[in-house]
Amino acid sequence: MVFIIVTATLALDQLTKFIAAKNLFYGHSVPVIKGFFHFTLIHNRGAAFGILKNQIPLFIFSSIIAAVLIFFELRSKKHRRLYEVALSLILAGALGNLIDRLLFGYVIDFLDFRVWPVFNIADSAVTVGAILLAWTIIRTKDQRPKTKNKKSLI
Repeated sequence: MVFIIVTATLALDQLTKFIAAKNLFYGHSVPVIKGFFHFTLIHNRGAAFGILKNQIPLFIFSSIIAAVLIFFELRSKKHRRLYEVALSLILAGALGNLIDRLLFGYVIDFLDFRVWPVFNIADSAVTVGAILLAWTIIRTKDQRPKTKNKKSLI
């Protein structure tokens, strides 16, 4: 299941970025739902929201480290399915943006909701994966058996 999620998400991310780069002019917006959703091609040389611009080596290094850690975590033991889905989405998103940085020196963003910075499928995968990961962690903590408080002799 991990392979399918990572492969499908990565393929969708790269395909949509290719289509956007071939059909949109840099910085130009095409309204899909006027005033609400547009396609706007930008080249993000930073991290989320464009912070830390032009720190490409840092982003490449951190993406590789994150991908390796997630890969080994997924291989390490049997996990709950939602946990695997969450890590798979984060892995796919990290790889999608890593590919852009390695090929172009920037990330191709094109989804523009006008109230949020322009983003792409990889960014969405990381965000959804992070939310699912937080949810699984919170649920796991809630499901642990509760122990009675015992007074310490110290």
